Amino acid sequence: MKRRDFIRFVGGAAAWPYAVGAQPRHVWRIGFLSGKSEPSSLAGTVYGEFLKGMNGFGYIEGRDFVMDWRFAAGDFSRLPGMAAELAARQVDVIIAGFTGAALAAKKATASIPIVLGYTADPVGTRLVESLAHPGGNITGLATYLPEIAAKQFELLTAVAPRLTRVGILLNPDNLAYVGMLKTARGAATATSIQLTVLEARSTDETRHAFETLDQQVQAVMVVPDPVYDPPRSVVADLALMYRLPSIHPYAEYAALGGLMSYGDSLGKFYRRAAYFVDKIFKGVLPRELPVEQPSTFEFVVNLRTAKALGLDVPATLLAHADQVLE
Repeated sequence: MKRRDFIRFVGGAAAWPYAVGAQPRHVWRIGFLSGKSEPSSLAGTVYGEFLKGMNGFGYIEGRDFVMDWRFAAGDFSRLPGMAAELAARQVDVIIAGFTGAALAAKKATASIPIVLGYTADPVGTRLVESLAHPGGNITGLATYLPEIAAKQFELLTAVAPRLTRVGILLNPDNLAYVGMLKTARGAATATSIQLTVLEARSTDETRHAFETLDQQVQAVMVVPDPVYDPPRSVVADLALMYRLPSIHPYAEYAALGGLMSYGDSLGKFYRRAAYFVDKIFKGVLPRELPVEQPSTFEFVVNLRTAKALGLDVPATLLAHADQVLE
């Protein structure tokens, strides 16, 4: 063997294992479709909780995955276009921030996996075939169950036993309200309480809804919606301003000044969404991952708000609270 050929052989042999070891790491692309406004910082928000969830499974943003965020800022008409953009960018998975986002994503793609970050009644809205066998390319979390509206109604009447008129705040553009409204109407009829529907599609409409209440209602139930969700505190602030006891679907509302919440934590749901993303990245098909729903619900009471409203929360009710904010 000529010296030149030998050097070339040795050099190639030495470089070969290095080249194999230096194969570029696959970087996943995650699309996130939200109905909310884009926060100035992700830290401390439910989106930050999703990133923490990914970290918990060993994924580092920028090294193992990149995020492709889309925020509709309460204008749900933008969702179909945003979902189509994510599909065109061929993201590896789409996280749907609420029911409307999931429906838009489903229309945009039948092949890219879609993870439900939080949704109400995914079977009733035909996002999945069933919770146990979702079918298609969608799985994730059924985070708000319409039947808990009856429990929320019960808690309101326990705090204010003389209630005769209750308002239910909902966004008519968000199908999440359908099941809860049906359940709330049943609970109202059973207790001979008048239920008034308050529609609001934006923060301005929410303020207007409270301004026009006058003496129509004595308390308010809130249906989950990106327009009302934390970090916005406008609903809790308005309820306090108009001296209305309020009950909310997620613990974050009570921390912002709502009187009570019964449900779970948005942050907890988004952290759990990372579990589905991890499974999908490891090769599991969405249809093989059952949709999860809450097995426990958290009851939170804000005593500061109760005192501001002049309400004396029964000790028996406080004893059943998972968290009391003083």
